[in-house]
Amino acid sequence: MTQPTNPSFDIAHLGHVEMLTDKFDESLDFFTRVYGLKLSGMDETSAYLRAWDDYEFCTLKLTRSDTTGVAHIGYRAASPEALERRVAVIEGSGYKVLGWTEGDLSHGRAFRFEDPFGHIFEIYYDTAWYEPQDESDRAALKNTASAFEGAAPRRLDHLNLLASDVTEFKRFMETCLGSRVTEYIELDNGRLGGCWFTVNNKTYDLACTEEHGGGNARLHHVTYATDQREDILRAADIFLQNGVHIETGPHKHAVQGTFFLYVWEPAGNRVELANAGARLILAPDWQPVCWTQADRMKGQAWGLKTIESFHTHGTPPVKG
Repeated sequence: MTQPTNPSFDIAHLGHVEMLTDKFDESLDFFTRVYGLKLSGMDETSAYLRAWDDYEFCTLKLTRSDTTGVAHIGYRAASPEALERRVAVIEGSGYKVLGWTEGDLSHGRAFRFEDPFGHIFEIYYDTAWYEPQDESDRAALKNTASAFEGAAPRRLDHLNLLASDVTEFKRFMETCLGSRVTEYIELDNGRLGGCWFTVNNKTYDLACTEEHGGGNARLHHVTYATDQREDILRAADIFLQNGVHIETGPHKHAVQGTFFLYVWEPAGNRVELANAGARLILAPDWQPVCWTQADRMKGQAWGLKTIESFHTHGTPPVKG
């Protein structure tokens, strides 16, 4: 009999990512005017951004810095009790604990901890729901969070982190967040080249791939989801018109099957627009899909070869 592989469900979903930029004004202009996120508010150091159907006040916290990359990753717990259960697990896990913070404009108190590679995570429950700031931002349909314009992405989807040991990162995600693996890459040398994780019925909300640049705590990319592939095709023209560096795509991934487009925002952080279609992981006993090194050498789903920068570029850059 196949045993269930579904996660603990103490964690409801990926809540937000804090991205660092050393070109704050240019990055903010990109994310609002070009990429299509909405500005919910600002404080002394950060802009709080969200996609038009994200229910929370913030899914991307853009923070002024002297570097790039990711400052922290936030997951929302399923309840106050689930938050306390997860905190107890993390405190007993042996991983580095940073403790409680009071939160920020977008959410209440949060518990922070760290993976073995320097990425900082937090879990929280109390959150600020987005409220339209004027009538022009109020959705015509009551079951939609806010109005939208053009090809703006609908919601935060996932992020990809880099780690020198994906197997150890896998243990961290399974232990601390109760995540399960939906797909993975196994290299000929036996190492994991990549792992895709979920805490709910989405196909994945976080991916970890092998660090080839010798850096620590680096970000590969942050992704927002669109309703349809046509949104991504139109976005490619918008990026072209605005002089944005299009790294690869539009095309379809083999792993997870998402239709994708990758660009670099002005500070160099990689961001993606993706459409996963209707894929969900509904089976409680889903068995992770293994992709071999030979599989990956075939390139993406329709034969596009993975470009070299996809294996080497991460933020912050590694100082040579």
